[in-house]
Amino acid sequence: MFRESFVMSLQNIRGNKMRSFLTMLGIIIGVTAIIALITIVTGVTNEVTSRFTELGAGKINVRANGTVLKRGITESDMQKLSQIENIAGVSPNVSLTLPVSNGGTLTDDVIIEGRSDIYFRNNDVIAAGRPLSPVDMDPHSRVCVINAEAAREFFLQQNPLGGRLVIGGLNYTVVGVLKDSDNDVMSQMNRMMNSAGKINIVIPYKAALRMTGMGNITSLELYMTDTGQSEETMRQIEMVLDQAFNFKDNSYSLINLDSLLDTMNTITSMMTTMLAGIAAIALLVGGIGIMNMMLVSVTERTTEIGLRKALGAKPSIIQTQFLMESVVLSLLGGLIGILLGNLISYVVAYLIGFTFVMSVDAVAIGFFFSAGIGVLFGWAPANKASRLNPIDALRSM
Repeated sequence: MFRESFVMSLQNIRGNKMRSFLTMLGIIIGVTAIIALITIVTGVTNEVTSRFTELGAGKINVRANGTVLKRGITESDMQKLSQIENIAGVSPNVSLTLPVSNGGTLTDDVIIEGRSDIYFRNNDVIAAGRPLSPVDMDPHSRVCVINAEAAREFFLQQNPLGGRLVIGGLNYTVVGVLKDSDNDVMSQMNRMMNSAGKINIVIPYKAALRMTGMGNITSLELYMTDTGQSEETMRQIEMVLDQAFNFKDNSYSLINLDSLLDTMNTITSMMTTMLAGIAAIALLVGGIGIMNMMLVSVTERTTEIGLRKALGAKPSIIQTQFLMESVVLSLLGGLIGILLGNLISYVVAYLIGFTFVMSVDAVAIGFFFSAGIGVLFGWAPANKASRLNPIDALRSM
């Protein structure tokens, strides 16, 4: 009987093609909207998250201007920070602008960054040559790593490795070339805040510190071993810095990109839920359309129902037939909506530029929602059909 009810449902749907399509339209629109919204939002979120992770996941940035009595962080403070259990490395960052020359080429206001070997150990930024090593951290070391723009500016059509640059009146030897895209977020922020060009040169941080005339570090990066312990690590860092600056307010600030990432994921999750809820309203409208069509169908087929009951059909069989027709109608609309939703998501992903990944969760939600709508809104018409009195039904012939 289940198979016969299914076949009869398909026959009745085919017999009223236009009415069936218009009835399914609400389900199609609702499921399409749910699939497209969830897939697009998930795809964009994953793309943004991956980019954000590249910029500094597992990293805590410290800005420590200090107090009137103590400017910045000392080597002793950095040693204490490095001894925190979850800290894998401490990388100071010194930034300044200086004139740089190479033979007859002189460029003013070149961005000079002082970095340690820890920075290069935790960031894949070298395109050619070598990074700065622990040996280069000597205050008298005269080596540097330049970016591609600096290589074009000072070593046009030449191999920059081994070349010489005069930085702040001192000769430096080029030992490496940076990649064009630097994934370090704080370096990018420094360059955005500075109106100078794109020329960037990295030298040992102790040498850069001597050029600034400062004795302490005001900016550094801490690399975590386990990002899952970021909150506890932040508390330990704050404890060390509070002691270093005698618990003075506004003496330092911490930027934990992992916490920002968690906040962003929470916000996008809420947005996805909200958008899916709005799209689900279309499914309810589609369900009402199915109920309306099935009630009309029961009225039109009163004679058929009465005849079947007179021949011995049980109310449960009549109910199963109409309920089956409602579910099949809803599922057909759901399947069409799933196909359209994924097609729209693929087109949007191609146009925006993020990787399209079919959301299994979105497909499951669309499928079970449409099946549930068919059962929910088909129950009342099916129940009405099963309760018809066969004598009253046959009297309407």
